[in-house]
Amino acid sequence: MTNPSGVPVTPPSDIPTVDLEPWRSGDRDARAALARTVDDALRRAGFLLVTGHGVDPELRRRLRETARSFFVLPEQAKRPYATRVGGRGWLGPGAEANGYAEGTRTPPDLKESLTFATREPFADPEVNAAWYAPNVWPAETPELRELTEEYLTAMAGLERLLLDLLGGALGLEGDFFTRHMDHPTYGFNINWYPGTEVVGEPRPGQFRIGPHTDFGTVTVLDRQTGKGGLQVFTDAGGWRDAPYDPAALTVNIGDLMARWTGDRWRSGRHRVLPPPADAPAEELISLVYFGECTPGTLVESVPAPVGRVAHEPVDSHVYLRRKLDSITIG
Repeated sequence: MTNPSGVPVTPPSDIPTVDLEPWRSGDRDARAALARTVDDALRRAGFLLVTGHGVDPELRRRLRETARSFFVLPEQAKRPYATRVGGRGWLGPGAEANGYAEGTRTPPDLKESLTFATREPFADPEVNAAWYAPNVWPAETPELRELTEEYLTAMAGLERLLLDLLGGALGLEGDFFTRHMDHPTYGFNINWYPGTEVVGEPRPGQFRIGPHTDFGTVTVLDRQTGKGGLQVFTDAGGWRDAPYDPAALTVNIGDLMARWTGDRWRSGRHRVLPPPADAPAEELISLVYFGECTPGTLVESVPAPVGRVAHEPVDSHVYLRRKLDSITIG
């Protein structure tokens, strides 16, 4: 199955596109139908495409364009902003291998990232030391801060809407997830996937991002399509190119949400292919928002009949720190 541009897509029965507007303003039947579609999709693949999200496409374009102007700078100009996984600033080549989270010793991911996180400090000094550090704004791209903060404001609103919908899709009270979001942490990466003229020829088993699942609650992705783009894994089809709609955002479930639902919903396994041999100069940029909880949230599996597996309760941020450390190289 292909879209009009010839790019293969996953059949809609696996990863549907849903309009969020009925959840905001629809009647009871429309909301119930949407909730059923979401529940079914998250059981199958852990992924959705969403329209009606309210995020300005011009903001998305400008943010991507501004970030690119930083990524194409010489390395010596970017080096002062270098950080490690989970930090704030520039995550350069060779710093991260997402396949490590699955226990697979892949070569480093073929990407660079600008990485940002929570903007407001915490009252508890231990939580603050562990989960808050000021975001780093490159002097070479002064407009990046305003654009990023506007985008993060939009993501915060969208995340709360999605979590409200997810509670409804499970037949739970509307604030089942959102009540754990009074002061959440979050991560935001702008990922640059340049061509082989920048990263070199891919090594065996090397990806732009290696196979993995995300770690938190929900991930919201604004991506570009390409031959070396996103693939998702489903039991029915194995690895398949993800569906793409330029008006839609891609949403996937992370590990904590899967645990929370007692594995009713699956943490969406995915990867980003290396630069393709027949289009080695292909360049893509993704905007990736990683939703998380308020630090100290105890994630306990919803019991049967909603949940399927009773996982041991975990502290959300103990779990997140362990996962972030697992993908760090060096």
